[in-house]
Amino acid sequence: EEVIKMNLRNEFERMMREQNEIALATMSDGLPHVRIVNFYYDPAKHCVYFATVKDNEKVAELTAKPSTAFTTVPNNGTTEHIRARGYAVKSSRPLTEITDAIIEKTPRFQETVNAVGADLILYEIKLYEAMVMAARSDWGRIVF
Repeated sequence: EEVIKMNLRNEFERMMREQNEIALATMSDGLPHVRIVNFYYDPAKHCVYFATVKDNEKVAELTAKPSTAFTTVPNNGTTEHIRARGYAVKSSRPLTEITDAIIEKTPRFQETVNAVGADLILYEIKLYEAMVMAARSDWGRIVF
C-alpha cells in the first residue's frame, strides 16, 4: 500500500491562512514570556506580521533579543499547528497596509484598532524554519 506524504509547504500555507493566533515567545532576564497575538502571514515574503502597542514589555523584549519562536493556536478542533523560529523586528511596512487583512482573518482586531490604533506598531517575524504538525503521522520541517 502506497503512503502519500503530505506536501509540507502546502500544509504550512493552509494553516497560516486558517489559524488566526500565535503564542509568541520572547525572553527577558533569562526567563521566557509567552503571549497570544493575532497575526497575518505574507507568503510572498515568508513573514509573519503582528501589531502591538508601542513601548510595552513585548517591544522591549524583542528589541533586546529579536530571536523568537511561536506556535499557531489551533482553532478547528484539531491539534494541527505550526512551530516556527525567526527574528522579530519593527516592520518598515505601515500597519495600514495589512490592517484589513488582519481584520478579515480576525474581525475582533477592529476593536483594537478603534481603541488604540494610534499607539499600534507593526512587527514582522522573518522565518527561518518551521515544523508543520498536521497529524501524529504527518509532520516535518521546512526551511525558508
